[in-house]
Amino acid sequence: MKVFICGSSYEDMLTCIYDAWSCALGVGHSGVCLMREPLRQLDMFADYIHVDADYEKSDKVMRSVRRISDIVYMNMFYALMSWQDDALDAVYRYLIVAFKEGRKVEHMLILPEVMKVMELRRTVGNEVHRFREFARFTAVDRRVYVCHIEPRNNVLIPVAEHFADRMMSEHWMIMDDNRRLAAVHPRDENMYIRVLTDNEAEALSKAEKMRDEYTDMWKSFFETIGIEQRENPKCQRNMFPIWSRKHVTEFVHDI
Repeated sequence: MKVFICGSSYEDMLTCIYDAWSCALGVGHSGVCLMREPLRQLDMFADYIHVDADYEKSDKVMRSVRRISDIVYMNMFYALMSWQDDALDAVYRYLIVAFKEGRKVEHMLILPEVMKVMELRRTVGNEVHRFREFARFTAVDRRVYVCHIEPRNNVLIPVAEHFADRMMSEHWMIMDDNRRLAAVHPRDENMYIRVLTDNEAEALSKAEKMRDEYTDMWKSFFETIGIEQRENPKCQRNMFPIWSRKHVTEFVHDI
C-alpha cells in the first residue's frame, strides 16, 4: 500500500490527489491511500510518500473536476475543508466514481463513496452558515474590523468570501485561531489568506478585548430584545452550541 501524505492547505490536498492518481495508473486505486498530516498512526508495512503543493498540478485537478460539473467541484471543495481524518481519501474515492459516471454522480447517493462526501459537505456547510451568522467584528482604532473564529472545519475561505461581498469598502480581518490563518481584506481590494506568526496572533488576540460604544450598544440590544418568559436555554444550545460562542460579543462574559 502506498500512502500519500500532505499538509492541510487546499493546494496540498489537490496535489496529493494528482500524484496518487498518477501512481494508481500503475498499481490500481485500491493500492493507494491519502492522508493529511499530522498522522495519528503509522502502518509499518505501508510506503509513505510526502507531497508538497504544486500549483500546476492542483490547477489541473480543479479544471478537470469542473469539467464534470460545478456541483461536483463544490462537493469536493467543501469535503476537503472537513476536519475528519479520512476526508481526503473519501474525496479521492468520490472522484473515481465522478470521473467514471460524469454528472450522474450528483444523484447516485446510494453509493457509499458519494454519500460520504455529501455528509462531509453538509457538516462543513452547516458550520459555514453558523459562522456567517454569528461572526462578530471588533473595531480597532476605528479603522480595522477584526473577527476571531475557532471552527472545527477549515471554513475560513467561504466565511470570508461572504463578508468580502458585503463589506467591500472596509478594512477587516477574520482570524481562524485554531489554524493561525487570517483572511485579510484591504478596503476596495481583493481579499487574501495569510499564515500568522505567533507574535501577530498574540497581538491580534488583544483586539477582541477592546470595547467601544458599539459593543455596549449591541449587548444592551441583545439583552433588551429577549423575552424572559420565552427563554429556552436547551433550545438555544441546540441551535448555537456553547463551544462556538467563545468569540460572540453577546455571550463573551457568559461562558
